[in-house]
Amino acid sequence: MTHYGATFDPRRLEGEITALEEKLAVPDIWSNQAEATRLSSDLKLRKNQSAQIAKIQTQFDDLTTLLELYGESEDQELLDEAGGTVVDLTELVDKAEGQVFLNEKYDPRNAILSIHPGAGGTESCDWAQMLMRMFVRWAEGEEFDVDIIDSIPGDVAGIKSATLMIKGPFAYGMLKGERGVHRLVRISPFDSAARRHTSFVSVDVMPEVEEEVEIEINPADLRIDVYRSGGPGGQGVNTTDSAVRITHLPTNIVVTCQNERSQTSNKLTAMRVLKSRMLREEMRKQEEEMAKQRGLKKDIAWGSQIRSYVMQPYQMIKDHRTNLEKAQVERVMDGEIGEFIRAYLKWAAQDKLT
Repeated sequence: MTHYGATFDPRRLEGEITALEEKLAVPDIWSNQAEATRLSSDLKLRKNQSAQIAKIQTQFDDLTTLLELYGESEDQELLDEAGGTVVDLTELVDKAEGQVFLNEKYDPRNAILSIHPGAGGTESCDWAQMLMRMFVRWAEGEEFDVDIIDSIPGDVAGIKSATLMIKGPFAYGMLKGERGVHRLVRISPFDSAARRHTSFVSVDVMPEVEEEVEIEINPADLRIDVYRSGGPGGQGVNTTDSAVRITHLPTNIVVTCQNERSQTSNKLTAMRVLKSRMLREEMRKQEEEMAKQRGLKKDIAWGSQIRSYVMQPYQMIKDHRTNLEKAQVERVMDGEIGEFIRAYLKWAAQDKLT
């Protein structure tokens, strides 16, 4: 069984890649689709880690060459270029270091991210859309794929809710720390008196359920409704009953999907999201039980406030768990949340030890 989490020993990685490729080369493996899918996913992860090592080594070699040339010529341009290479190398190492902490079972999975505005009407809906853009920009920077499974526009501006599927190695592991309430303080653009408003948006993050995960759902416990998709889309999306809403009656969990033209495709996607939410609920119960056993007094509920974004009267973003603060609000809102993600992973690892 290949372990989860990042391994940055090049020789060990190459051995794992070779072993996985040999297993996938056996024709009989494809008769067990779940096992073949798991092995393929592991192989993709290991190759991604190997590519990271190669990038770090290349940058290090480039830096060494530049410093050697500068030592011979004392050319200031070479020293400036070496400085830029140091910055790039530091970013690559920081990213690799963050992945070392991604060692829990579901960390390598894709992520399903849901966004819901709190009380506050248009102001909160607008804040929800700003957060959605932030996460999409971050995912694009990581070269991840983003599918908007469902999005309901606000009455005036913003969104009433949205569910995104973010696909990439360790997407869930990196985003799991974003689960909680995000608080915004700013001068409202929707207030004619230009008063300062505080808005809240809750974010939930779940690992995508893969085929080998056993999540039993009794069909009798489901209510499935179909309806016409709203919002932007092609003619087929807006004129047929392709959108799907599934309600799990025992838990009252409701999921919707309207991003596909096909009702069948939307139903399959909605079922994956439903299973992921049920898995997330089981994980939440386990976290609460572990907290009781460890005697923790802090609130570990997913809805606890985790971060504040202040835009007026000053600019500051603060994570209330790690105490990390950043004044570059615009850059963070453009998706530069990597430092917050890495800080959380380190904090969570230390929190487990203590």
